[in-house]
Amino acid sequence: MIVAFGTDHGGFPIREAVLRAIRDTGHEPLDFGVQHPDPVDYPDIAEKVVDAVLGGRAERAILLCGSGVGMCVVANKFPGIRACVCHDPYSAGQGVRHDDMNVLCLGGRVIGAALAEELVRVFLAASFDRFERHRRRLEKIETIERRLLGLDGRQSESPEAVA
Repeated sequence: MIVAFGTDHGGFPIREAVLRAIRDTGHEPLDFGVQHPDPVDYPDIAEKVVDAVLGGRAERAILLCGSGVGMCVVANKFPGIRACVCHDPYSAGQGVRHDDMNVLCLGGRVIGAALAEELVRVFLAASFDRFERHRRRLEKIETIERRLLGLDGRQSESPEAVA
């Protein structure tokens, strides 16, 4: 599997551990940077990585920033992306099995290299279990995305219109 990968300066300390874990599990990283610890804007990195997944150049992605939260927020703005911050192995695997998570977000200032490697291994080894209840829930998420994009023929209401 090709795994899109990107980090900002906050995730840089665990960058090499994550890349090593991707390769050690037999997968190929598609690296979108950064190659240095100098400050960069995480939305720029996240967008490139997510575009690789949505464009079919990668099946999954891993994003790193200081907490994992900023990258996760950006990634989840894109329909079809299901990104989660995970700092424990249970969530990294369960997110894929039950929620078809396709982007793992990690915090380089929250976890160390050894845990990052374990989370990458668990994330990449897991697969969506396709049980009816999980497919049904995923379909509901996709319906929400289509409605918000106006692709279901209905107009989505702005927050101001609802108030």
